[in-house]
Amino acid sequence: MYEHLTYAAILKRMLDRVPNSVDKREGGIIYDALAPAAAELALMYMELDSNMNLSFADTATGEYLERRTAEYGINREPATKAKRKGLFFGAANAPVDVPLGSRFSIGSVTFVTVKKLATGQFEMEAETAGTVGNTVFGTLLPIDYVPGLSRAELADVLVPGEDEETDAALRSRYLSAINEQPFGGNIADYKRKFDEIPGVGGVKVFPAWQGGGTVKATLIASDFTVPSAQLVNDVQTMIDPVVNSGEGVGLAPIGHSVTIAAVAALTVNVETTVTLASGITIGQVEGDIQQAVSDYLLSLRQAWKDETQLVVRVSQIEARILGVDGVDDVTATKINGSGNNLTLGTEQIPTMGTVTIHGA
Repeated sequence: MYEHLTYAAILKRMLDRVPNSVDKREGGIIYDALAPAAAELALMYMELDSNMNLSFADTATGEYLERRTAEYGINREPATKAKRKGLFFGAANAPVDVPLGSRFSIGSVTFVTVKKLATGQFEMEAETAGTVGNTVFGTLLPIDYVPGLSRAELADVLVPGEDEETDAALRSRYLSAINEQPFGGNIADYKRKFDEIPGVGGVKVFPAWQGGGTVKATLIASDFTVPSAQLVNDVQTMIDPVVNSGEGVGLAPIGHSVTIAAVAALTVNVETTVTLASGITIGQVEGDIQQAVSDYLLSLRQAWKDETQLVVRVSQIEARILGVDGVDDVTATKINGSGNNLTLGTEQIPTMGTVTIHGA
């Protein structure tokens, strides 16, 4: 708004107000007196422009965005802790139980046993909030001595941990709530409820899917993978417990019988032929090509909740492969054995399979 009010423009306007009969050249008394004032005014206009941006939700950031969204009851979601499955073994690899509250480390992350799932299987919670708890797998090292324990492993992600909500995500959630007007169990209301549940990355809501009063909600996890059975069950209990279905015990309105389902994964195998730059071998670009395909499929999963159907496109895969250093051309790309685009079902997401690369 104030971009045109620069130091030079302000100083010129001030000097233009001084009669030409007075020396206005740089180094003169008038010039040297006005220049500092012009600089301060330019800084003031910069601050005004910044304050103007911070007062509107579409340009505000950080604390100022939080204060704007909080006026409508929408607050930034804090980081949450990952919940994982821990496997514990004693002599001869027999499953053994460990005390609740036992602490184990893996890499830089510490996990605590919080709930018994079965003999030798426990739900574990990361002590550090955020996505860091989702990424580590393998051998757990006990921090405290556990009698009879020979081996411990960190296995499945039960409920993904999430980092603190970003400005972009908070702004998007705020604008959706304002524009879609969630109320009384409409689709926008359900989406808003699900967006606030830890571990849920998106939802598709199907109203009256088995007649009046029935609702189906299909979830994707916050790490954009298929949610675990535990996460689905936890969300079912939170929204509409099975034993009290339709009674309004959960977050669903009275009279709504809600079924929570997990999105289904469809494995995507890619085969392609590449022409490489001189001196480059397939082995040198194979990892980058696989990563390019993986990133593309991830972008589709991230967009799943807003799309009726996802389409894995040959042209998009080839465009990303062409972006890999050392690749000059891409031809004969196939998805699951076909040269056509792959259209997924409404409740399906693409997951990474194999990437077969041929040299031209």
